[in-house]
Amino acid sequence: MSDDSNDPEKLTKTQKAVRDTTIQTGLAMELPITIVGAILLGGFLGYLLDRWLHTYPWLMIGGGAFGFASAIFEIVRRFRPR
Repeated sequence: MSDDSNDPEKLTKTQKAVRDTTIQTGLAMELPITIVGAILLGGFLGYLLDRWLHTYPWLMIGGGAFGFASAIFEIVRRFRPR
């Protein structure tokens, strides 16, 4: 017996709408975590380097900026048309 519930051509209109809504909801929940996580990780690594090199707060600011730039790059990569 074959499970055809995942075949996109055999889904009803309601099932397609639910699938699309689920995908969009997942993406909407993932993007803020990506942005905040990248900034916090970059800032934290900069903070650790600042403590080691005694350059407070410059590397923390630079790490946060690098994290922000990488988050923007990731968002652009995900929404780029294929």
